[in-house]
Amino acid sequence: MLLRRFDLALAATLSLAALPAAAFDALDFDTPGMDEDLRSEIKTNSALAEAENDERISGQDVLAAALSDYGILLETLYASGYYGGTISIRIDGREASDIPLLSVPDTVGQVSVTVQQGPKFKFGEASVAPVTPETELPEGFATGQTARSALITDAAQAGIDGWRAIGHAKAGIARERVTANHATSRIDADIDLAPGDRLRFGRLVTVTDSYVRTAALRRIAGLPTGEVFDPDEMQLVSDRLTSTGAFSTVRLTEAEEPNPDGTLDIELRVQDAEPRRFGFGAELSSLDGLTLSAFWLHRNLLGGAERFRIDGEISGITGQQGEADGEVRARLEVPGAIGPDTDAYFEGELAYLQEPTYELETIALGAGLTRRFNEYLSADIGAGLAFAQVRDDFGTRTFEMILFPGEVTYDRRDNELDPRNGFYVGAEAEPFYEFGGSGTGARLYGDLRGYYGLGEEDRTVLAARLQVGSLVGPDISDTQPSFLFYSGGAGTVRGQPYQSLNVDLGNGDESGGRSFVGLSAEVRQDFGENFGVVAFADAGFVGETATPGQDGEWHSGAGLGVRYQTGLGPIRFDVAAPTSGETGDGVQIYLGIGQAF
Repeated sequence: MLLRRFDLALAATLSLAALPAAAFDALDFDTPGMDEDLRSEIKTNSALAEAENDERISGQDVLAAALSDYGILLETLYASGYYGGTISIRIDGREASDIPLLSVPDTVGQVSVTVQQGPKFKFGEASVAPVTPETELPEGFATGQTARSALITDAAQAGIDGWRAIGHAKAGIARERVTANHATSRIDADIDLAPGDRLRFGRLVTVTDSYVRTAALRRIAGLPTGEVFDPDEMQLVSDRLTSTGAFSTVRLTEAEEPNPDGTLDIELRVQDAEPRRFGFGAELSSLDGLTLSAFWLHRNLLGGAERFRIDGEISGITGQQGEADGEVRARLEVPGAIGPDTDAYFEGELAYLQEPTYELETIALGAGLTRRFNEYLSADIGAGLAFAQVRDDFGTRTFEMILFPGEVTYDRRDNELDPRNGFYVGAEAEPFYEFGGSGTGARLYGDLRGYYGLGEEDRTVLAARLQVGSLVGPDISDTQPSFLFYSGGAGTVRGQPYQSLNVDLGNGDESGGRSFVGLSAEVRQDFGENFGVVAFADAGFVGETATPGQDGEWHSGAGLGVRYQTGLGPIRFDVAAPTSGETGDGVQIYLGIGQAF
């Protein structure tokens, strides 16, 4: 029995009770006259092929898949413009649609699928109206073009989206006439749209319960009540709520009917995320030793979707640089503090650092604002107080300072942990004032990264990074040493020891520099599903003056690495050695999560 259409509901009536399973001997597809692309789609979409691959091979499994394939394969033909095709599916010589549902064979030997595509249909009439002047219908939806079924759906949706984009939230299809003339192999598609009234945003109505206060939900969402409806604003509201991390799901829907005053209420459904979370990480360097880190996070701390996070890190464990370092940081973020796109933060830090050229004990407190201008551009501005006690080649010193950190980030990477295309730009400026001293100035830093994927699925990636830093104002001897610049190690020059390049003060004394340049380049190549290799080269410069590239020294390193993809990002294993400079020798090993940059 040859079928042009088949009711898919038949497949749903089958009982899937367990029966003895035995492999059917063969699944054959016969597609006479069909081009290879369409034949490949037929086999890819087939439920029978999927059942064979999944080893669902009992009689009922095979019959259920066969009955589904009548509809699946017919839709596949429609999608390519074939509306007169025929489909036959025979199970051990019997047409699948003729097999009684109560007499399903236990085992199946041969399954034969025959698909006759028939003639290709072209569009005769192809009309969607009325549409806005800005609406662009699909290019193939035109008289004389292949009448692919998806083009009709896409054209109708494009017309509706055009009206919604200018405020007609309830635009829809008023009448749809699609007819097939088999004598002339022609499809006529005539779709009338009903734009409806132009509406304005009404209230944000919370439908589900949440531990986040309703007032906070509305403040963070920032729904522009009273303004003309805009689907992009709906997406922005969803993104703001999602970015708080307080919700595992966020769903916005439009009310079924507008209000009498021409407004449209928006219904909000959220599901709260688990309030508490913790995690840990580890990195290993052959010279710097083991670094262990952990965090504890509390979402919705005060009922306003706040995020409170405590981070701790111990580095230099079993390293060759001396004692281990320790840091503890706490940060409270308040979303929507000043308008929906401006968050507030409060933070504190306590640290003990035993670095190659100095020892530092510090405590710092700060507060600030984070502004999101769009999905790519954001900025931070803040103020803080810091107290530090330093022991270095200049002696034992104390710094009491007020800080004004600021940062702008423009991030167009396609993936933060494993980017393959795009770029990242970060710029930091931190003016500071020392009470009772001359260590007053500003620390400037820029970070530019670029990524370019090559080949199928971007399996080869070229990556490059430029870092530039400058300290304006105080002399080296008057500067808190953590504000100075150093080079060497995983974040700057792999293959060189950590912070090994600095400024030689003479008589064996050393210090960080007032300027810095870092260059990095990588070629990343994937192998198989999870593995990849990386070849890289880094170079770094540290200068005595504030002008990058002057009055200083360069060093460099290069190496090879292996990557293993996980759900959290690639595990990174790098081996590198110095290629120039006098700051180190031998091989350095690095292990961590995520790409190096």
